[in-house]
Amino acid sequence: MLQPYAPMAEPLRRMPDGTVKQINPFSGTEVWTVPGRGNRPLSAASAVRAPLDSSRHGRHCAFCEHRYLETPPEKSRLVRRGDRWETVHGVCADALNATVAEFRRIPNLFEIVSFTYWEANYGFEVPEVFDRHRAAYLATPAGREHLLSIVRTRMMAQGMTESAWAALALEAKLEHARPFFGGGHDVIVARRHFVDGATHDDQLASSGTLTPEEHAQYTMFTVAALRALYRSNRYARYVAVFQNWLKPAGASFDHLHKQLVAIDERGVQVELELQRLRANLNIYNERAVDYAAYQNLVVAENDHAIAFAGFGHRYPTLEIYSRSEHCRPWEHTPAEQRGVSDLLHALHAATGADVPCNEEWQHQPNDLDLPMPWRIVLKWRVSTLAGFEGGTKIYLNSIDPWNLRDRVVPRLQELRADGRIAPDIRIATECACQPNSLRYNPSLR
Repeated sequence: MLQPYAPMAEPLRRMPDGTVKQINPFSGTEVWTVPGRGNRPLSAASAVRAPLDSSRHGRHCAFCEHRYLETPPEKSRLVRRGDRWETVHGVCADALNATVAEFRRIPNLFEIVSFTYWEANYGFEVPEVFDRHRAAYLATPAGREHLLSIVRTRMMAQGMTESAWAALALEAKLEHARPFFGGGHDVIVARRHFVDGATHDDQLASSGTLTPEEHAQYTMFTVAALRALYRSNRYARYVAVFQNWLKPAGASFDHLHKQLVAIDERGVQVELELQRLRANLNIYNERAVDYAAYQNLVVAENDHAIAFAGFGHRYPTLEIYSRSEHCRPWEHTPAEQRGVSDLLHALHAATGADVPCNEEWQHQPNDLDLPMPWRIVLKWRVSTLAGFEGGTKIYLNSIDPWNLRDRVVPRLQELRADGRIAPDIRIATECACQPNSLRYNPSLR
């Protein structure tokens, strides 16, 4: 029996008074943009712009380069040797300062999904390679001292008293260090806290202040960590990758870093998309990239990725989609990873270091039979959800997609002219906007 034709709701609709109503094609989230509410500034200037204390260089927060011993033991670091970049694994405590880490992969001191969760619920056992790393770390006095210090910090934060800590046997203390070597919540930390040559505390080093090459290395280092987390925990069904920039966006430190969290579910976002994907395999072309092109919302592209002003999001959102036929980031070629990174870097630079934002990666989970393209959303956290949203589940976004495009495109053009973003990026009307340009769908290859 034929099913009746039921078209999806139009993602964008402009009312006669200028109100823009949006429906997210994947989640069904309803968003309104009301005229006049988009003229507010994106960020508030700091009330006090203080000069930097030169004696604190490299010591501004626990993620800084001269405070390595305040974070758990590194899993790996990315080192620059001239024009060559090299990944170094399992650096021991007494060798932390032997090289300069441009980016470090470290365990999160306070995991979202704990090591105990995996151990208790699944019988997870640490892979042998991590046990060897732990043994090597403990083999030196500096390593033991570092681990005891980090374990103590964690236990005290969880409510342990000084007397209880003192009464704990050494082996018991060191047993609490096991999550640092086999846990599923990692942090990718950049070297700089402030930009090179900074003189004041409002000159933070953000994703957009990196060079395109530095940002590409940051992205590829994160992709390698993503693959490693899947490989090390067979119970992980999905690894969430995100970046919180500035405290209003959820950052603990105003120091550039990404986070990766292994979870035992695909997540609500993937499950919602999967329902629609089973009905239309080409939905990411038809209802995302192609629809954005028809609405003149594409802001930039290169040979490997495309970016547009998103719709149906609670916050002003820019979206980047990979055009690769591969769906998982680590399956991309280096050129394809670089293409995604270059567009993401350009959008961060156009956003500005003073705008709080969340960067969220989405990719095809390991156990999913249908292809989902790798894509990244960049959300500007420039508003606060309030009672209206909670009561109606209709969200007010102060900047509609066309307004967002008009803010971003001129800035991208300036940045490219100044040589601050990748030169091969095509901007706005330079983009071909070829239909079905995402090659994740096997029938389009």
